[in-house]
Parts: sequence; structure tokens; C-alpha cells
Amino acid sequence: MLAELQGQIERITYINEENGFTIARVKVYGQRNLVTVVGNLMAPSPGEILKMKGEWANHPKFGEQFKVVHYKSAVPASVYGIQKYLGSGLIKGIGPVMAKRIVKKFEKQTLDVIENEIEKLAEVEGIGKKRTSMINDQRVSSSQHDRREHGTNI
Repeated sequence: MLAELQGQIERITYINEENGFTIARVKVYGQRNLVTVVGNLMAPSPGEILKMKGEWANHPKFGEQFKVVHYKSAVPASVYGIQKYLGSGLIKGIGPVMAKRIVKKFEKQTLDVIENEIEKLAEVEGIGKKRTSMINDQRVSSSQHDRREHGTNI
């Protein structure tokens, strides 16, 4: 029987661009230390929330790991998670500094503003028409490649 685990990606340790094999460190609610998660993940980003099914394994060199067999991806709901998610380089034109400014302005409504009222981004210092257009183009192309649920091969 597969174990279930849910957490937020804190950092990507390794990713193979050819097959998607990923090693990530994940913050799991109720656990003090980060959990190492391994498996084929589609374009994972820090701040992203994963609901995973898989198996616990003990790697001889790297210790306890969660091997992902199936997962669902969700966008973060906390201000911290949204900032980490946006600042991860997921959207060209938004790095860590700009993500902090945007989240400071819109807080938990940040992702809704980007999705539905992108023109409001101009209210943030350092964002003009050119950057808003670049972010909008990225948003449109990424929504065409929605990645809510995935099975992986391990």
C-alpha cells in the first residue's frame, strides 16, 4: 500500500531535464526536518505544494527518502509560499526581489491578481507595461500546459 505525503517544495537539489527525475527537499507539516523526495516530477518549483503517494525508502548513502509514484500539484496558499513560488524563476520577469514586492502589495490575492487582473501589477514599483506584458505572455503559455496531476515512473 502506498503512503501519502503532502508538503511544500523548499528547494530543488537535482533535476534531470531529459526525464524529469528530481530530488527535492520538502517541508512537511508536522515534521521538524525537511523530507527528501525523489521521483519524476514535471517542472517542479520551490513554493509548489505537492500531494504525493509513494514509498519510503532508506538510501544507503543519503538516508530516508520518499519515492514518489503519483502526485498532484497545487499552488501555494500562504504569503510565504506564494513569494517562494513566484521567486523561483517560474515566471520570466519575476525573480525573488520582484516576487517580494508583488506579494507585499497583494498578499494572498497575488496569484488571483496575476491570473485575472494582471494590469494591477503596474501598481508595484519596478513593473511597467513591458514587464507586465512579459509576465502575461508567460502566464498564458503556462496555462496551456496545466500540470495538475501526474503519475511517475520510478
